[in-house]
Amino acid sequence: MAYTLRPLSLAELLDRTFFLYRRHFLLFVGIAAIPNLFGLAFGIARLLITPNLIGILVTLFGALASMFVILVTTALAQGATVIAVSQIQLDRPTNVAEAFNDIRGRLGELLLLMFNVGIRVVIGLICLIIPGIIMALMYSLAVPVAVLERTRISESLSRSADLTRGHRGRIFLIYLLLFVITVIGGLLWQVPEVIVIRLVVGTYDPNHLPVWAQILSQAGNFATQSVFGPVATIALALVYYDERVRKEAFDLTHMMQQLEQAGASRMA
Repeated sequence: MAYTLRPLSLAELLDRTFFLYRRHFLLFVGIAAIPNLFGLAFGIARLLITPNLIGILVTLFGALASMFVILVTTALAQGATVIAVSQIQLDRPTNVAEAFNDIRGRLGELLLLMFNVGIRVVIGLICLIIPGIIMALMYSLAVPVAVLERTRISESLSRSADLTRGHRGRIFLIYLLLFVITVIGGLLWQVPEVIVIRLVVGTYDPNHLPVWAQILSQAGNFATQSVFGPVATIALALVYYDERVRKEAFDLTHMMQQLEQAGASRMA
C-alpha cells in the first residue's frame, strides 16, 4: 500500500524513518554495504603496505585517495537510498541492484555536488562554526533534489536552500538525534574491540596498534556505516517529500511522474 503524502510532524518523520528502516532493513543495509566494501578493501590494502615501503609521497596520495573513495561510496549509497525510499513510498517493488541502476550515469554529478557542499560547509566551519552548520542545513536536501529532480549542481543547491527555508531547526534536531544514535552504535563495536585488543596485546595505544587490530577497526567502521548510515539518508528523503507537500502540494501522482521521468532520462 502506497503511503499517503501529507505534512508530518518531527515525531512522525522520525517514526516513519525507523519504520521504513526496520521493514526494509536488508535493502538499506545492502545499499550501504556494497559501496562501503570498496572502502573497506582500500583501507585494508593501505594498512598492508607500510609507509617505509612506498614513501611519504605515495602515503600522501593514499590519504587523498581514501578521501575520494569515501566521497564515492557516500554518493553511491545516498543516491541509491533516496531512490529506494521513493519506490517504497509508492509501494513499488525494488532491490539493491535496481536502486543503484537508477542512479547510473549520475555518479559524477553527485560527486561534484557533494564536494561543492563539503567545501562550503568547511569554509563555514572555519568562519566561527555557526555558518558551517547553517550551510549544512541549507544544503541537506541537495542530494535528494539532484537524484529525483535531475537538476544541475547550482540548481540543486538553490532548490535545497528554498525547500529547507523555515524548517532548518527540525532538520538540525534530526541530525542531532541520528548523530547520537550513530555514536551509540559505534560504541557497541568499539568497546568490545578495545577489550579484545587489551586482552591480546596487553595495552591499547591508538597510535601503535598491530595490523590485525587496525583491520578489526576498519571492519567495525564498515559495519557501523552499513548499519547506521542509511538512517540519516532515509530521514532526509522523507524531509524532501514533506517539504514539497507543505510548500508545493506535492502528491503521489507527481511523485510517480518524477520517478518515471528520472528513469526515462537514465535510459535515454
